[in-house]
Amino acid sequence: MRKSINELQDEVINEFAIFEDWMDKYEYLIDLGKELPLIDEAKKSEDRLIHGCQSRVWVDAQISDGMLVFTADSEAIITKGIISLLIRILSNQTPENIVKSELYFIGKIGLQEHLSPTRANGLTGMINRLKSEALKQLTP
Repeated sequence: MRKSINELQDEVINEFAIFEDWMDKYEYLIDLGKELPLIDEAKKSEDRLIHGCQSRVWVDAQISDGMLVFTADSEAIITKGIISLLIRILSNQTPENIVKSELYFIGKIGLQEHLSPTRANGLTGMINRLKSEALKQLTP
């Protein structure tokens, strides 16, 4: 059975709760980034680039059996970790659920407040892009 967006967010919150300080959390983000499956090089195109990020981030979205499946890559390892978290939570969900989702895990793990202003803007850009890809599937 597929886990809901909120179940996945709760998993992430529990994983981050293990770490006491933010250096350990950054290390974990880096590890997550290293585990992100590579995006096809052909998909690293201008139309898949997320604008507003400090480093380049590419996102591809495909519909498979009614679920939106995301793949992504970034040149920066922390950014890659952040996009991998977002993909873990939002990929393989219905476009409707993605659009409606409230990503509360970001506040619960303290992610936004521990990012530089440019990275925090990039996080917002990534969320907006993933939700916008889902919205495209809902509007004819």
